[in-house]
Amino acid sequence: MGFLSDLSHLSALELRLFNEKRRLQAATRQQEIELRTIWVQQIEKEIAEERERLKITATGPAVPMTDDELLAALGV
Repeated sequence: MGFLSDLSHLSALELRLFNEKRRLQAATRQQEIELRTIWVQQIEKEIAEERERLKITATGPAVPMTDDELLAALGV
């Protein structure tokens, strides 16, 4: 399995986190706020674990590319 296909799970988690944060912002009942806060924290933990598994840092993959290497890889 290639690197890009490995990113699909991370992308799904990030979308889930985005949606859950929106639901948290819209929540009005205290019980729902507390529950959704826990869910957001769990999703953030899952994302951190997935990034660690994929060796992705905050700035990108563990093996960085120069601009020229990226352009060459894209065929530009």
